[in-house]
Amino acid sequence: MLVGIATDHGGFILKEELLVQLRAAGHDVVDFGAHELNPLDDYPDIIVPLALAWPRATLPRGIAICGSGVAPRCCANKVPRPCRPGSRPLSQPAGVQMTT
Repeated sequence: MLVGIATDHGGFILKEELLVQLRAAGHDVVDFGAHELNPLDDYPDIIVPLALAWPRATLPRGIAICGSGVAPRCCANKVPRPCRPGSRPLSQPAGVQMTT
C-alpha cells in the first residue's frame, strides 16, 4: 500500500521509526518531511503538501504526526479535497484530550 507521512519537529523521531516499520512491512512510503530535526519548523509547511496529496488515487493513505496530534489535523482538514468512498477527515488520536 502507498502511504504518505509527514511531521513537524514534535513527531520527527516517531516518523523515522514508522518509516522503517512501514517499509519493512512492504509499504511504499512517500516522506513529506520533516527531513531533519529542526525545532523551528512550522507544521503547515510540512502537513499541507501531505493533505493536498491525500486522498487521491495516487496517495490513498496519509499519516500526519506532531507532538499533540491536534495541530496537523486542524491544518489538514482546512485543505479542500474531493470526497471519495473510504476517505474521511483526519481524526484526533484517542490519547489526546481537549481541555478548556
